Amino acid sequence: MQLANSTILITGGSSGIGLEFLKQLSQHNVTKIIITGRDGSKLEQIKQQFPHIHTVKSDVSDSKEIGQLYNNITKEFPALNIIINNAGIMRNMDLQDTSMDLGNITEEIDTNLSGTIRMVHQFLPHLKKKSAAAIVNISSGLAFIPFPLSPVYSATKAGIHSYTQILRLQLKHTNVKIFEVAPPSTETPLLNAFSNVDMGSTVQNMKVDKMVRVAIQGILKDKAEILPGMAKVLKLMGRIAPRFFLNFMDGAVEKGKRKSK
Repeated sequence: MQLANSTILITGGSSGIGLEFLKQLSQHNVTKIIITGRDGSKLEQIKQQFPHIHTVKSDVSDSKEIGQLYNNITKEFPALNIIINNAGIMRNMDLQDTSMDLGNITEEIDTNLSGTIRMVHQFLPHLKKKSAAAIVNISSGLAFIPFPLSPVYSATKAGIHSYTQILRLQLKHTNVKIFEVAPPSTETPLLNAFSNVDMGSTVQNMKVDKMVRVAIQGILKDKAEILPGMAKVLKLMGRIAPRFFLNFMDGAVEKGKRKSK
């Protein structure tokens, strides 16, 4: 997939992986980069740092905002041909915590999974009109081996993995290429939710710049499924002995909780 002269929309572009995509894609002769995020002040700060990019305050968990985003973006940037569905949230969740209400417990589904599916459904007709287009869905290595502290997040990423596989099949006769990037544990603000658990050397976090560099190289080489760092190992473990490795992770989490007390 050629990135030069493309117009790219990145959801969740104000921090972490999305922000790093912005930084690195700026070095690939991309024509325009648009990022979205929920925090207007963060978007303003990034705009000051990268004046060549365009920012739009938008929440992918809100279907009406996605509709408005589509109307605005396709009018102002009709050449849009690549979407990176990166927006996501990750929480440390105890499923026995009865204080969580029914609306709050599905927040990760609304953003991570439903947000991605809605973005694709909304923008797909536009992308199909382009001579060369792509959708990049950010899943996770946790799609293959779930993380015991993040049950809903892990489920959403498994959902994105399955959805992306079928999306690729259904669009195989179109000009829209479908990529999945499944990062391993990566040094981003998402990990702040687990600062109270000492995982020691059990989890090796990948540098975000290295992870995104691998992802971009995979896109340039038309690699449909991109598994940076330990994500390859997680997928292999998920095939060979998923229960064993899930129990291993659970034991590491329990040990980490004790060390953190």
